[in-house]
Amino acid sequence: MTEPSPRVDPPMAADETAMLNAWLDYHRSTLALKCEGLTDDQLRLRSVPPSTLSLLGLVRHMAEVEQYWFQTVLRGDESTEDHYWTEADEDGDFNGVDTADVAADLATWRAEVEAARRASAGLPLDTVGKRLRRGEEVTLRWILVHMVEEYARHNGHADLLRELVDGTTGE
Repeated sequence: MTEPSPRVDPPMAADETAMLNAWLDYHRSTLALKCEGLTDDQLRLRSVPPSTLSLLGLVRHMAEVEQYWFQTVLRGDESTEDHYWTEADEDGDFNGVDTADVAADLATWRAEVEAARRASAGLPLDTVGKRLRRGEEVTLRWILVHMVEEYARHNGHADLLRELVDGTTGE
């Protein structure tokens, strides 16, 4: 991954929508930063057995997560196809990295991030998604908070993976 990923600190004071979106974009940029400057093989490097965790796997996983929450749940789009998940391999996002097209997977993630931004743009936080999750309604507010949590957790993994790859540490 060679293009720079500008990361903007979230504002210290903003309305709730701006704050949630700023934190989500901050964490999206953090994942991109963790992947920058690495070769395809370095992005595929797994942590420790039996884990299948890798930086590329995290990118692929987050592409699936972005798509699920913003396209399937929020918009109710049932026509989206999973990128990596299959019934035969529910962890295809992590398991399939050895033969993955790294550039295509990074492009897929970026496209899902942009699609998520478009799907939520201008919607009130109390907007209820068009698809139930576990039989319950889900608001855009819940989705944004969950996405911040999801990225934050996985960025912790990404930090450890990046340190394993080349010793780089930092936020």
